[in-house]
Amino acid sequence: MEVIITRDYNEMSLKAAAIIAEQIKKKPDTVLGLATGSTPIGTYKELIRLHKEEGLDFSKVTTFNLDEYLGLSSLHKESYNYFMWKNLFKHININHENVYIPKGDVQDAEDFCHWYEEKIKEFGGIDLQLLGIGSDGHIAFNEPGSSLMSRTRVKTLDEQTIRDNSRFFRKEEEEVPRFAITMGVGTILEAKKILLIANGVNKADACAKFIEGPVTSQITASALQLHQHVTVVLDEEAASKLKRIGYYNWVRDNKHLVQKYLGR
Repeated sequence: MEVIITRDYNEMSLKAAAIIAEQIKKKPDTVLGLATGSTPIGTYKELIRLHKEEGLDFSKVTTFNLDEYLGLSSLHKESYNYFMWKNLFKHININHENVYIPKGDVQDAEDFCHWYEEKIKEFGGIDLQLLGIGSDGHIAFNEPGSSLMSRTRVKTLDEQTIRDNSRFFRKEEEEVPRFAITMGVGTILEAKKILLIANGVNKADACAKFIEGPVTSQITASALQLHQHVTVVLDEEAASKLKRIGYYNWVRDNKHLVQKYLGR
C-alpha cells in the first residue's frame, strides 16, 4: 500500500485525477470503478478539465459504480446515477452504453446483483477502482461487520452512515434510504488496482485504523491491506493520526530514485 499525503483537498483531487488519467492513457479501454459522495467531486472536476483542455479521451472507457440507494429511481436527485451524470459523465465523451450504475428501483434486487457481478467479469474485471471511505471505515456500503469476501448484494445501512448522508436529503435522516445495492469487499478486492482518497479531520480515525491497524471486518477498508496494488491519497487532516507520516513522506519524496529499476 502506497500512502501519499497532500497539503489539502485540491492537491488530493489533482493527484487522484492524474493517477486515473495515467491509467486511461496507458489503456484507453480501461474499466474504471467509480465512487460517489463529496470526496471525489474535485477529482471528477479535474478529469473534466483534462478532457476539455488536454484531450483526455473517455470514448473507450467503461465504468462501474460501487453502489446505489435501494428504492430510488435513476432520476431522483439524490440517486448516485443522477450524481454521476451531473458531476462527470455529461461533461466527457464517454459512450453512454459503457456506463454501469446499480439500479435502485429494480424489481428483483438479488437477480440484479448477480447480473452486475457477471457484467464486470464480462469486461475482464475492473482495472482501477476509485474508493472513498466512511467515517466508520467502510468502503462502498460495506458497513462494519460485512464479510471481507462479500459480493454485490443488498446491504442494510448503519445508523452512522444514515446520519452522515442525511445532509444530502431535505428532511435529513427521515428521508435517507435504509438499504443499498453495493459491490462487496470481495468484488472490490478483485480490481487490478485500487485508489482510495480521503480528506478532512473527520476521516482521520478511519484512515489510521485501516492503514495501520489490523485487518478486520469492523473496518472494511482494512481489507485493502491484502491487495497488491493500492494507492491511498490523503490530505494532511485525514492523515493527521497516522503514526508513520515521516516514512510515507520519505517514500513519496524519493520514489523517483527507484523508477529506473521498475521499468516505468
